[in-house]
Amino acid sequence: MAVSYFKVYVACQSMLIVLVGAVPEYHIDQEGIPTSRAELAKRIHFADNFTSIVTEWYLIEQEAYKVSLASSLFFAGLLIGNITFGPLSDKLGRKPVYISGSLTNLTFAVGIAVYALLGYCVREWRYLALVSNTPGVIFLLLSFMLPESPRWLYSQGKTAEAEDVLQYIAFGNGKERLNLKLQPSAGTLRKDELAPGILNLVKHPVLRWQTIILMYIWYVCSFVYYGLTLNAGELRGNLYLNVALSGLVEVPAFPLCMFFIEKSWSGRRKTMTCFLIFAGFACIFTMFLPTNAGLLLSPTLLALCGKMMVSAAFNIVYIYTSELYPTVLRNAGLGVCSMSCRFGGILAPFVPSMKSLSPSVPFVVFGISGLSAGFLTLLLPETLNKPIAESIEDLQSPKYQVLKNEEAEQTS
Repeated sequence: MAVSYFKVYVACQSMLIVLVGAVPEYHIDQEGIPTSRAELAKRIHFADNFTSIVTEWYLIEQEAYKVSLASSLFFAGLLIGNITFGPLSDKLGRKPVYISGSLTNLTFAVGIAVYALLGYCVREWRYLALVSNTPGVIFLLLSFMLPESPRWLYSQGKTAEAEDVLQYIAFGNGKERLNLKLQPSAGTLRKDELAPGILNLVKHPVLRWQTIILMYIWYVCSFVYYGLTLNAGELRGNLYLNVALSGLVEVPAFPLCMFFIEKSWSGRRKTMTCFLIFAGFACIFTMFLPTNAGLLLSPTLLALCGKMMVSAAFNIVYIYTSELYPTVLRNAGLGVCSMSCRFGGILAPFVPSMKSLSPSVPFVVFGISGLSAGFLTLLLPETLNKPIAESIEDLQSPKYQVLKNEEAEQTS
């Protein structure tokens, strides 16, 4: 539960720049061109009743890129954290680095709506940043109450501690004390039992192109998802309502994708392909709609539909990727894909600024990206009701291929 609430805090951090860096309507007195920031401060007039770093330091015109840069640096920090703290979680445990997996992506979507509500109530950007960041201290203190991963404890030879954590979890679920006794663990793995490293993703032809395709799909999911999320502040209409809707529209995406990926006639591959293609078309079709049209025919509605579709695809790609890799390479595969995902987040903040060329340009960029990733997904194998390989040898063995064919015949 604590980790679920933490996702709300993470959502507020990811969306911080949308309101803290919001650009209100403004006009500059047309009596020559301002030659200094002091002169610009006297002649510029902001229309809306909120403050932001834009109104504080006049980040408009040639200075507008600094807002996108601030958001991009946030995602660059996530990339650094992914590279740095990922390996630490295997050495120090999951609890010290405060990650043992996310409980649900729904709380992230709700967190976006919560942030919109905070922004509506707190119009001064410094106070908004303070309110949004304060829960981080609370979650840091609460993290000491979380138990360590019993699986990690067992893998490190700490059998007694793993038993205590399992008893704690059982008690929290309303169960009586378990008569539990784990087999002694040898602790750290022998050298010949260590999981193959990242190089094996490139070395073996059966995994090489699969990894490249998955890296691109993860990149596009992040690029389009965060691009549309950050672009919510650029849409016409009420700023806070647009931000809230960009989060709430994800709520139906989770049960929707969970329904389709378990059906034999759709599965993982077809479902993700359809969601990415639909997201791409939704973005591209915005260029054919007038900006002053009603709600049912507005670019805002199509952008929200695209956000829901790419959010569903983002949920699926975690499951799909973990099933495509053999057990010994699963962590390495997910790690590489997660890193490529961060690059999408780094580039995404700069795309909304391309509206200076044309209002539809950002959506066309997102649309083409979604379509390309959707069609590339068709090159990957289906994993629904298929045996999951334990090792690289399993992927190449005739027995594994026979099992895959038998599973395919049973589900067809």
